[in-house]
Amino acid sequence: MKRSITLLLIGIFFGIVMFKSEAASWFRIFEMFNFQSIHMYGLMGSALVVGITIVQFIKRNKVKDANGNPIMIADKERGFRRHLFGGIAFGLGWALAGACPGPMFVLAGAGYFPILVVIVGALFGTWIYGLLKDKLAH
Repeated sequence: MKRSITLLLIGIFFGIVMFKSEAASWFRIFEMFNFQSIHMYGLMGSALVVGITIVQFIKRNKVKDANGNPIMIADKERGFRRHLFGGIAFGLGWALAGACPGPMFVLAGAGYFPILVVIVGALFGTWIYGLLKDKLAH
């Protein structure tokens, strides 16, 4: 129970940071896709640098999880086509909806309830992918 409350508080904090940094703003996303502002690129770039740094720290220092088990990060399979097609599908959905998965839930939490239609669509698309996963090129 204590772990669940901790994770809930971390999620709430992350949502507040996303909302206050305007990462969930449709206008900021629109500016990004039209190359009118560097705001979102700066946010994503800094997140990328922090993520790479933390993953490398975990791999090199053999960091353990809360239960004392070593954290194992498996190497990704190499491939170009799957990343290209997946990135195009993700980008199109992001551009059409005006939000990627994290900000969708932030917007719902902030009271922008029309985003629930987009969340249902994203969940439906994920379900369809799960059905077709074995038939797709990976």
